[in-house]
Amino acid sequence: MNLSTARSEKRAKEVGIRKAIGSVRGQIVRQFFVESVLIAACSFVLAIVVAQLLLPFFNDLANKQMSIPWGSPLFWGAGLLFTLLTGLLAGSYPALYLSSFRPVKVLKGTFRVGRLAMMPRKALVVVQFTVSVILIIGTVTIFHQIQYVKDRPVGYTREGLLMVSIQSSNVNDHLDIISQELKQTGLVREVSASQSDATNTWVNNMGFQWRGKDPALQESFTTNGVTPDFGKTTGWVISQGRDFSADLATDSGAFIVNETAVKYMGLQHPIGEAVKWGDDGKYTIIGVVKDMITQNPDQPIPPMIFFLGKAKWMHTVNIRLDPSVGMTRSLAAIQSIFKKYDPENSVEYRFADQEYARKFEDGERVGRLAGGFTILAILISCLGLLGLSAFVAEQRTREIGVRKVLGASVLHLWSLLSQEFVMLVSLSLIIGGPIAFWIMHGWLQNYAYHATLSWWIFALAGGGAIALTLLTVSWQAIRAAMANPVNSLRAE
Repeated sequence: MNLSTARSEKRAKEVGIRKAIGSVRGQIVRQFFVESVLIAACSFVLAIVVAQLLLPFFNDLANKQMSIPWGSPLFWGAGLLFTLLTGLLAGSYPALYLSSFRPVKVLKGTFRVGRLAMMPRKALVVVQFTVSVILIIGTVTIFHQIQYVKDRPVGYTREGLLMVSIQSSNVNDHLDIISQELKQTGLVREVSASQSDATNTWVNNMGFQWRGKDPALQESFTTNGVTPDFGKTTGWVISQGRDFSADLATDSGAFIVNETAVKYMGLQHPIGEAVKWGDDGKYTIIGVVKDMITQNPDQPIPPMIFFLGKAKWMHTVNIRLDPSVGMTRSLAAIQSIFKKYDPENSVEYRFADQEYARKFEDGERVGRLAGGFTILAILISCLGLLGLSAFVAEQRTREIGVRKVLGASVLHLWSLLSQEFVMLVSLSLIIGGPIAFWIMHGWLQNYAYHATLSWWIFALAGGGAIALTLLTVSWQAIRAAMANPVNSLRAE
């Protein structure tokens, strides 16, 4: 609409001549509608081609397996209907507006567009940039939230930590021997076993009793049975007390808890406190570790209890690799040792840093998709703005010529033509900013650990929108300002 009506003055002469030689308004309306539908049809064909070319990239981005249903009548029917409706809607305002020109005024050169005629085009630009501003703020907020969570302290050392799944009871029966053989290779620094992975704990238990516990509290702890060297292997951080020791038989009745569990239990001095667990007897807290992110990184860390578990309970062997040794060599040696005790199953291993990175894949995918839509929205908005700037430059050609004759500089004329569009985009910021704040504030509340909507996000969106506006408008404004005033004033 904006691009069509921007050419209104040039098309006005065409409409005036056609009316003068006998064309009725209905014929002119049909002409503009046919032009608009033809443009939409060409766009549909081009869109099909571009979509087919970009589908592999989009499928990779969205983690989908989508394809164009070439043989579906419903697809083609919906596509053609949507194309027709788009053409009719896009052509409605130009068709009705341009066909209303009076031939006498047009051909005498006295035709001018009133100020009210600008309002629909300005409204379109404001709406388009409002959507763009909301998308820009939303996209930046999504990536800011992802980075904020990534920077959260993990509580252990992910780099160089390998986790091998136990698939045979024969491995459980030979855990000590496997651990010794792995260390004897000289390629491994520490080895331990655990019920749950360091990056994903799934066992929850109840039935704990401790001094000062509220009788109404329905307690629930995430628990992980481990071998004594689990802390050394994962690199957890002891904040109070000590780590498990294989040399102390009493540690079979010991707990190590995380800092969240200490707060949850309301313990002022947790070291030495006795905790009863169901019918298993009493345990003593010997250490407190920094909170470890073992589940979703943007959710609260649960209260956790670590204890020395039996070998038959273990599901994972944790291996701390020597960083000075090549990865290929280390993995080959590890696989050969596990194959010796479990020849029937392939060795399934995972790196802790890669497993942790996968927790952010969904959020990053949403951010990339939002970024793509933002770029498209900005492009469409700039096209609308380009149409409006061309229209304004055309309508003010004579004014610019007079100002230039009277000594106005190119910079002054550029500023004169640009300030109106900056005001329109500023209005979009005023409208879109609060809407984006309301939407993204509600989105962030879905995460217990989330960033705040900082002022710089809105400043970045505003500055970017205004910069794009000036870049889009400047071409038309400078071209109009540098035009020879003789060409616009010779008929005066």
